[in-house]
Amino acid sequence: MTATLLFLPLSYAHEGHDHGDAPPVVVSQSVPRTEAQSALFELVAVASGGSLEIYLDRFETNEPVTDAVIEVETPAGPLSAVAEAEIYRIEAPWSLQPGEYDLIFTVSSGSDIDFLTATLSVPDVAAPVLAQRSGWLANSAFADEMQEVLATDLRDRLSRNDPGLIAVGILGFLGGLLVMAVFRRRTVFAAGTGAVLFVIFAGSIAVAHEGHDHGDQAALMPVPSGRDVAQRLPDGTVFVPKPSQRILAIRTILAAQEAHRRSVEMPGRIIPDPNASGYVQAAIAGRLSPPEGGFPRLGARVEAGDVLAEITPPLQMIDQSDVRQRQSELAQEITIAEQRIRRFETLVASGAVARTTLDEAKIELEGLKERRSALEQVQVQPEPLVAPVAGIIAASNAVAGQMAESNAVIFHIVDPARLWVEALAYGNDGQFDTAAASDGSNRALALKFEGAGFADRSQAVPVHFSIESDTKGLRLGQMLSVLGQTQETEEGLAIPRMSVLRGANGQDMVFLHVGAERFEPREVRIMPLDGDRVLVAAGVEPGARVVTQGAELLNQIR
Repeated sequence: MTATLLFLPLSYAHEGHDHGDAPPVVVSQSVPRTEAQSALFELVAVASGGSLEIYLDRFETNEPVTDAVIEVETPAGPLSAVAEAEIYRIEAPWSLQPGEYDLIFTVSSGSDIDFLTATLSVPDVAAPVLAQRSGWLANSAFADEMQEVLATDLRDRLSRNDPGLIAVGILGFLGGLLVMAVFRRRTVFAAGTGAVLFVIFAGSIAVAHEGHDHGDQAALMPVPSGRDVAQRLPDGTVFVPKPSQRILAIRTILAAQEAHRRSVEMPGRIIPDPNASGYVQAAIAGRLSPPEGGFPRLGARVEAGDVLAEITPPLQMIDQSDVRQRQSELAQEITIAEQRIRRFETLVASGAVARTTLDEAKIELEGLKERRSALEQVQVQPEPLVAPVAGIIAASNAVAGQMAESNAVIFHIVDPARLWVEALAYGNDGQFDTAAASDGSNRALALKFEGAGFADRSQAVPVHFSIESDTKGLRLGQMLSVLGQTQETEEGLAIPRMSVLRGANGQDMVFLHVGAERFEPREVRIMPLDGDRVLVAAGVEPGARVVTQGAELLNQIR
């Protein structure tokens, strides 16, 4: 039944009916422009409203040149371009007339002088760019014509009681039932929708008269001239006018094939410099108390020798009993010593006792008093906890009244200007000439090799590096990617890391500057090189211009 519905309407097409090929679709086109390149400069000239706008950039870097002097040989004679911000302009009334115009640009910027030639083509009518669409209903003008023909034919059939109209109505009704069965819509809505769709479909084929040919009806319709807008072209390249490139700050480098040291990528983390960090620990168990001014806060700067906290050791009941007993014994001995000294003083005057005996008794009395004083201070004298090094408080576990165990870490002091990186080298002896690290934000850290461990840790060799770059913003324990350079070499093209993007298929890709205003995405195979660059092993030829700045913005253009 379905096959009958689909093929039956085709039998009503009349002889000679031909819709031709799929109609083209008109796409807007940019304004007349031309470009020229040399080893020094890249130039784009755009005809706009009777004047010629000239954009001049460095060929290798795509950096705008704003201090140049440009002389132009035009059909109207030589002219000097006038600089306006980042563009140059000359009056070109001849560009309003269709034709091809040869131009010679003499560019001088500092000590660089170059000659560039180009041909500007101004079409009579902007030639539209055609793109194919499948289906003979793609052209709106063709669809409108078919609807008009259908309406005319239906009126004719009604006036003549043409049986073909009855067949079309039956097909429309059956089509509505089919739509209702498939989509389970309401009966009236589904039947009506199906009838309309089948009437248009069957009628647009069946009512074509003899000799009626739509192949010529897909004529190009005039459209307004297009604007210079960034857009992705059908071949996958990206068209970006020079004004847009200035806004996006697109920059490039000229890739060169060179031999580079092979790098090994390792996981790493930030650790403190062992010579510029330290722990403040309790030597005995006791109760913490703040010093004068309170505990130092996190991030506070301290100097070596500063008192950070005080700890008071507690005394057990048995210890307190022993202390009181010892105090009583000392008090008795002190009383006896004082009586002996008074008696010796009387006897020394009469000569019965030597003077040395009296002096020894006095010395013994002073010793007993010092022992009693030290014993009295045992219960109240706290132990100060001092900073071993200068730095900032990286960690603090101090709470007033807290009972601290012996060897408990109360403070961790770190010098933030002296940090190290600990990395794990897998399948390597851990010996590196130079190294660099990246913190995931395209920031590169220069590292200095300090040493490698002799014992493995998780089947890897621990390696220590000191950070020679600015350590601002780094934190202890922060994970890094460490790239250590070995003695082995690799051939390839070195490009910045920010040039590499992740494509829709998951492959690494870069953008190549293949034309003054055209950029091509290219899949590449990369290898780690250092903290700032990667090594392109395949995908880019030497001499290609690789986008190093603004690649993410180019990838977003649709």
